[in-house]
Amino acid sequence: MRNEFTAVVERDGYWYIAYCPEIPGANGQGKTTATALKSLADAIDLILREVRAGNPFNARFVDAGSLAVHNLAR
Repeated sequence: MRNEFTAVVERDGYWYIAYCPEIPGANGQGKTTATALKSLADAIDLILREVRAGNPFNARFVDAGSLAVHNLAR
């Protein structure tokens, strides 16, 4: 199954911050846009796996630095 989501990437000093407006709490970061998008993709993947498993998602428990959906639409 393939999902497509919007990825917004912003620069913050030496870092790039990525987030997905459709999935609150899905965030990523990295020193390049590619690493920020990969981090975001991993976060979205984790969130969707939890939701599909029937576990409620609470954005307070997501650590964007260690998390980060593959095939993000550009």
